[in-house]
Amino acid sequence: MTQTAERLIRNISDTALWVAVYRARENDRPDALFRDPYARKLAGERGEQIAKQMESRVSHEWPYIARTVRFDQILRDQIKDGADMIVNLAAGLDTRPYHMELPSSLKWVEVDLPAMIDYKEELLRKETPRCQLRRVKLDLADVAARRALFKELGSTAKKALIISEGLIVYLSRDEVLALSKDLAEPAGFRNWAIDIASPVLLKMLQKELPMLSQSGSPLKFGPAEGPDFFTAAGWKPVEVYSMLKTASQLKRLPSFMLRFFALLPESNGRQGSRPWSGVCRLTKIERTA
Repeated sequence: MTQTAERLIRNISDTALWVAVYRARENDRPDALFRDPYARKLAGERGEQIAKQMESRVSHEWPYIARTVRFDQILRDQIKDGADMIVNLAAGLDTRPYHMELPSSLKWVEVDLPAMIDYKEELLRKETPRCQLRRVKLDLADVAARRALFKELGSTAKKALIISEGLIVYLSRDEVLALSKDLAEPAGFRNWAIDIASPVLLKMLQKELPMLSQSGSPLKFGPAEGPDFFTAAGWKPVEVYSMLKTASQLKRLPSFMLRFFALLPESNGRQGSRPWSGVCRLTKIERTA
């Protein structure tokens, strides 16, 4: 890896600049699947440079477009179904509170590192969110602090949806399990939207994206159990969407080979032998007396 690449990706927060580039490119398409008019401004020139570095060997754009579409779908469906709070963990440069059609009464809480929130607030200071937006500066690795926040939020929400887009792949298995258990505690936390990778895909990405490890942000989590990993922590998968099949349906796959693989039968259970990724909605398993 070159010194230029090392300087471009300094820490995990810089990956938000990279992903914002993909949203900006989709926004600019005449057949855009979603609109994010703030993405290019937030990504900046460094975001473009990071994206080019990441794409030096493999195109990574299509899974992020598919992921965004599925998270949007889950958000809309859950809000329609009565979700009164959205808790966005490691929110990064997500601008959904500014551009999605949202109820003005909806409470939206973004949680991220202080530097990321400061950067985002500076660039969006003249914009007005469409719902009740609150930002919390917090390192989710601080277990005591996150539990206190979850307890506070869960006591005020009746039907909160947690979203953690692009987060858990950077955590260890034990860290994901601990976070899952903490999120299952508050009564008001009812649903959780995640993205997840199989062990085979995780290894492929680790090899294709060595700059993430070099920057101190290695990809770690790809459970062989697939979405069922979370049942031990009190969550059950109720919606599972393959990134590949979603991208195929959306006509965003860049090669014939990927389009061919998208024709193979769906596999949403254990994920030990194929390069698979998906977006899932988990719902909390109700405790019995």
